[in-house]
Amino acid sequence: MDAIPMQLEVTAKVPLERLRMDRKNPRLIGQMENKSDEAIIARLYRSAEINELLQSISTNGYLDIEPLIVMHDSEQLCLTVLEGNRRLATLRLLREADLVERIASTERLRIRVPQVDDRLRHTFEEVSVYPVASRERARSFIGFKHINGPAKWDAYAKARFAADWYKVEQPNGASLEVIAGSIGDRHDTVKRMVFAVYVLEQAERSGLFDIEDRNTKKFNFSHLYTALARSQYMEYLALGRTWARYDPSPDPVPVEHLGKLKKVLVWIFGSKAADQLPVVQSQNPDIKRLGEVLAHAEARHMLETTHSLEKAHESTEAVDKRFTGSLFRARDAIRDASASLRAYDGVDSSLLDVAEDVKETADNVYSSMERKRRRATAFE
Repeated sequence: MDAIPMQLEVTAKVPLERLRMDRKNPRLIGQMENKSDEAIIARLYRSAEINELLQSISTNGYLDIEPLIVMHDSEQLCLTVLEGNRRLATLRLLREADLVERIASTERLRIRVPQVDDRLRHTFEEVSVYPVASRERARSFIGFKHINGPAKWDAYAKARFAADWYKVEQPNGASLEVIAGSIGDRHDTVKRMVFAVYVLEQAERSGLFDIEDRNTKKFNFSHLYTALARSQYMEYLALGRTWARYDPSPDPVPVEHLGKLKKVLVWIFGSKAADQLPVVQSQNPDIKRLGEVLAHAEARHMLETTHSLEKAHESTEAVDKRFTGSLFRARDAIRDASASLRAYDGVDSSLLDVAEDVKETADNVYSSMERKRRRATAFE
């Protein structure tokens, strides 16, 4: 294949055969850099609503309005599509019957490709592209379009995009605050997403967790970054409450707590290898309930032995009810004692010792509750 002489940042038309899928596309869940085109298109079909594009383009032809953003690949003498992989995958499925058959054979995915009027097929041959020199040149546009723009990515794709950008810019480049501004999102949201990506990458490098092993069809990444912002998860994983004050860094979970990280990830996402379904069925209220379980030793043991969030959380409610009941009873009892205080004649010193013990106990309970209240409200 000959080289492609193209002027940078000037729209041009190219044959579809010159274009290649981007194996670093943030939409792709899991490690895809060494996967085949069949695997990548199958992954996009399962997660990126390509079926809707198939119906639209097969009916109306390819409307070449918005150019694909591409980058020249000097090794393969082709153009890597940085923006527009869904459109490229759809056009290839409409043009290449053998590709559809290979996907059915190797990926066990049967894609129903609509019939196309022969008068429309010429629109599949060439597409407009906008060449850029590097991924960095395309980041702001792609990020805004898919994070807060008209074609929003899911949470994991957003987080991957921001994390990859952040890694390239470190250590002396743009902060997450600058990146968040460039893609039109809030700094704290982007920070929590990137932090969760770092946690996932640490678990994958340590052999604790594989996204492909999750026991759910959809990868509910938002469950994880929501959980990691809650105080109970921070304490359980020893993340330290100060992490939220700074931009994230790799390997945030202490090595001695990696076993706990594995448990949390399996409880949130499940594991096909371990034949375990996730205990978190919905973000609200299950992420909150799981956090409350992590804060109680008895409830954690119950969850580990029964793998039932409902039963484990019931044990936390029992503890809470006992505490609440005890507190109200203590208040009522001390009020009764106060109302009968005239009965104390000041002679029996042992009763004074009892009152002193009550005072010390009440002070300790109040101090502990106040500390917990401050911690809980600081990160809500």
